Amino acid sequence: MQVEVDVPKCVASGQCVLLAPDVFDQREEDGLVVLLDDTPPVELRDAVRESATVCPAAAIRLVES
Repeated sequence: MQVEVDVPKCVASGQCVLLAPDVFDQREEDGLVVLLDDTPPVELRDAVRESATVCPAAAIRLVES
């Protein structure tokens, strides 16, 4: 799995950080998404998929391999 984020689309809701804090974080100054791991390990992939699903701005894109 490859994770991509479209930072300009992000609305800083923080749902991704709550669901997958080892993969996503938020910038201090504006709360926008920061991608910590663009190829998460297998054990985190379900949480990453859920993060992409619940993102209100659809700013997370997953490329499954």
